Amino acid sequence: MSIVVGEVIAVSGIKISLRIFEDSSHESIYYNGVKYRGVSLREHIAIQRGFIDIVCLVEGEYLDERRLDVEGEKTVYIRKVDVKPIGYIVDGKFSEGVKYMPMIRDKASLLSEPTVAEIYGADGITNFSIGSMLKDNIPISLPWTKIFNSHIGIFGNTGSGKSNTLAKLYTTLFSQKLKALKGKSQFIIIDFNGEYTENQILQAKNKTITILDQKKKADKLKIDSAHFWDAETLSLLFQATTNTQQPFIRRVLGGRELFKDSPNSLTNYIFKTFERAFSSGEAKPDALELCREVARLIDDKPLQKLLKGMIFYANNKFFKDSGGTYYNSNGDGFGLKIAPILEDIDIDDLDQFDEFILRAYLQLCSDVVMGYAQFDHIQPVLTRAKSVIAGLRNVLDIVDVTPPPILLHVISLKKCKSEIKKILPLLIAKNAYVNHKDKVQSPPDRTLHLIVDEAHNILSEQSTREHEIWKDYRLELFEEIIKEGRKYGVYLTLASQRPADISPTIISQVHNFFLHRLVNDRDLQLIENTISTLDYSSRTLIPTLAKGCCVVTGTAFELPMILKVDPLIKDHRPSSDDVDLEKLWS
Repeated sequence: MSIVVGEVIAVSGIKISLRIFEDSSHESIYYNGVKYRGVSLREHIAIQRGFIDIVCLVEGEYLDERRLDVEGEKTVYIRKVDVKPIGYIVDGKFSEGVKYMPMIRDKASLLSEPTVAEIYGADGITNFSIGSMLKDNIPISLPWTKIFNSHIGIFGNTGSGKSNTLAKLYTTLFSQKLKALKGKSQFIIIDFNGEYTENQILQAKNKTITILDQKKKADKLKIDSAHFWDAETLSLLFQATTNTQQPFIRRVLGGRELFKDSPNSLTNYIFKTFERAFSSGEAKPDALELCREVARLIDDKPLQKLLKGMIFYANNKFFKDSGGTYYNSNGDGFGLKIAPILEDIDIDDLDQFDEFILRAYLQLCSDVVMGYAQFDHIQPVLTRAKSVIAGLRNVLDIVDVTPPPILLHVISLKKCKSEIKKILPLLIAKNAYVNHKDKVQSPPDRTLHLIVDEAHNILSEQSTREHEIWKDYRLELFEEIIKEGRKYGVYLTLASQRPADISPTIISQVHNFFLHRLVNDRDLQLIENTISTLDYSSRTLIPTLAKGCCVVTGTAFELPMILKVDPLIKDHRPSSDDVDLEKLWS
């Protein structure tokens, strides 16, 4: 039996006005042991239209001062509320959308808390709950199959509870589905502030934690060599110019690819390059400087000593060492002195970073001697390459075969500098995305979930501290993942304090949103223009939401709802708690 509390007195479009009976202003009503919420803002009311219940949400209330009855000295005001239809119930099943509208004098009744819970709780199919409805305090069961089969956005100002929501969402997933996830899904957390390096989401013993530190050799991130030896990637890492430096890098990689299966190919390459430089009919001074750099790279002391004492004679275009030996097409200096040294060189200790730099200097030396390139045009990219590689050497390990996928891999960038924090997410995402895409079947038999906390650090279009080409490529990669990744079972979860700083293309492709308190006008405008499932009343609450509360909306939810997320216990919360100044300063 329903509790009738009013009747319809006006219908204008989808705006419905109700007259509320005088005895229906209680906060809560209990009937047959079932709790009903009273009529107030954002509560739910059902309007009976025959055998159909039209479910409405209260958007406002007021007193009608134009109609009043005078009974002696007592004035009675009529209470009215404005409601908006959000769906309907037929045969006990709720459906979203405006299909039926009431008529004047149709009765309005309260909805029980269990009925409200069914409306927002995925029909009671799951028990995946991370919190309760803010006003009704009803635990809500979220449709986890739809949430994790989509791109997720978790946005909110500092201290609004954003990190707790992210952690709670995935903590609940792993606590309920851990066995089912193993071998079928991979989760990678790109953690800029070191908030997930302990027992958050999953016990530390059950996940892989990689803490990258530029200043000292500690953990290293393994990257597939095929992704490192890529012309596009290297060009962007080293900010190579389009017309001269990028073609040069392609020549370096092309030579490596052509002779990679030949035994001692790099040793032979060094020998031929020195022979070309010191047996040329017209010696080039830049070639001497490049060969000196090569000698330093391979750490050959006798070769360094010989080249250090060598002088270039500009008038006759030849080299001459301190012992008086000449080096050109007419001299025999190369065969007498340099060739014997090169036959004994040892380059087995070179890693792939050193190999690239060595090959680049050898290629430039050959190009300079042959007249294919000018030293001044190419040298800047080699200087940048050495600088970038110096930063990457302690955090990256280039391997021929990457290890098998890990269920949960937390990659902490807290101890990395700003420049490396922008480079590594690109390499991490590309490595994981390409490897997954190459191996996954159609339809996908496994999934990859990339979780980026503080996503504005790498997905911002506003950054002016980096090369435009580099920024564009990074955005293009993540835009490709968010637009095309669903086909391959690849999903992004983005958490950020400033959604307006993130590429609009990326935001527009997010399916489901957890919106904590946001007060910036640009952020609110973006939310209004991007999220079609967000109604006006929910949107106006966003700037005033309390800590831990969020508006939940998106394709996985029939209706927007205000959710109060349960706080995690201290040991499992992300390391982002506020400082207790009373305790600190006591």
